[in-house]
Amino acid sequence: METVMDRVTSIPIAPNTKLEEILRIYDSQKKNFQKVKDTSVADRLKKIKKLRKLVLQKREKIQQALWNDFHKPALQVDVSEIYPVIAEAKNFESHLYDWISPKEVDTPLMLLGTNSKIIHEPKGAVLLLCPWNYPFQIPLKNMIAAYAAGNTVIIKPSEYTPNTDEMIREIVKEVFDENEVAVISGDHTVSAELLNLRFDHIHFTGSPLHGKSVMKKAAETLTSVTLELGGKSPTIIDDTANLKATAKNFLWGKFLNSGQTCIAIDYVLIDEKKKDEFVSILKETIKNAYGENPESSPNDCRIVNAKHFGRVKNLLDDAISKGAKVEIGAITDESQNYLSPTVLTNITPDMLLMEEEIFGPIVPIITYKKLDEAIRIINLKEKPLALYIFSKSDTNQRYIIERTSAGATCINETMIHNAHSNLPFGGVNNSGIGKSHGFYGFKEFVNERPILKAWNPPSNLLLPPYKSFQKTLANIMLKYL
Repeated sequence: METVMDRVTSIPIAPNTKLEEILRIYDSQKKNFQKVKDTSVADRLKKIKKLRKLVLQKREKIQQALWNDFHKPALQVDVSEIYPVIAEAKNFESHLYDWISPKEVDTPLMLLGTNSKIIHEPKGAVLLLCPWNYPFQIPLKNMIAAYAAGNTVIIKPSEYTPNTDEMIREIVKEVFDENEVAVISGDHTVSAELLNLRFDHIHFTGSPLHGKSVMKKAAETLTSVTLELGGKSPTIIDDTANLKATAKNFLWGKFLNSGQTCIAIDYVLIDEKKKDEFVSILKETIKNAYGENPESSPNDCRIVNAKHFGRVKNLLDDAISKGAKVEIGAITDESQNYLSPTVLTNITPDMLLMEEEIFGPIVPIITYKKLDEAIRIINLKEKPLALYIFSKSDTNQRYIIERTSAGATCINETMIHNAHSNLPFGGVNNSGIGKSHGFYGFKEFVNERPILKAWNPPSNLLLPPYKSFQKTLANIMLKYL
């Protein structure tokens, strides 16, 4: 009988790009960088617009690729994979001229006779190391920002979603020359080969553990990085929350993508007076969404592969063995890497699912008597990528925000801040470094270079030898300028 470990060794993955091919592509992009840098904004936007139209044209093929990789429903593909790429492209099409234009800055009185500006120059060769959970959205969104800024780009998709990898490769080839943007496939050994090369910026999306390895490698050459990581994103539900609306929100904020989202609800802290009512409502909400037999529902996707299914199943089994109560769910099908939407109560701190990011469709629910207890639990852990608050009380909302730190916070909503093109997306400390989306993503891939120009360079009045005049001038400068 086949075991999980047998299936782990037979996970379908994208084939490795050979080292010679990697070096050839890398060298061609290095040689071509100045040409890409010199392209006009109009030329870059022309290709971004072509990309956007091509994504829409290939919508059904993209849906099929995601279904083949981990049974992601077509509607979820539309909303969480295709739409973000389209929205990002449109945002750059509307604003790139403004973002990239030189910015004049005020001249201090002491520097009269000069003028200054900040120009946005591309960093150079960019590497995008991309994850499997949103394998279409994340590579292309970040590629748009990097290329729009004038960089060359190598995309390394996840090896665990080979069908989407091929789809990205197909689209990129139709829009860009290989010495502008290229896709390199393979497993962690390919990532290691790429990290041995000297890039000018590395953008990594993944776990904090692997983010530390990327940052350590980048430090060898002092290469700048953007790290989009994760962590345990908490949800606080106070005694004023609308419980029916909150439960419906969980269908998106927790069970979208089978919980395989870096900003998904990881665990719930709820006022003990509201716990039983909320659990009852949440159970009914899950049944209405996925039916009595959720494993047969077309609205639920799968864990990406046997390896990750085994990891999430282990978290579930560990919690149950330590006393967690299954309120609903815990239906598994190892042959399909399936775990149904699951709600657990009687949670204790020693359970593994309270120590590591769940990244699956399990909701641990913990009660608190006073709001400070919930805040203390959050602050004992690393700073999360997102913090969600369900409350009608402005006082409670402010109290929580002022006493916690997170990459982002949504009030009476979850995850949709990721779709807001004018908000930065990213973490803080363990949950990430740097930001993405629109202007904030653009800034990650440029060097803000200050330029100062003197009209007619005057004599420097502070040059030695230092006499009383210079001392008087220094006193005036310190006091008045």
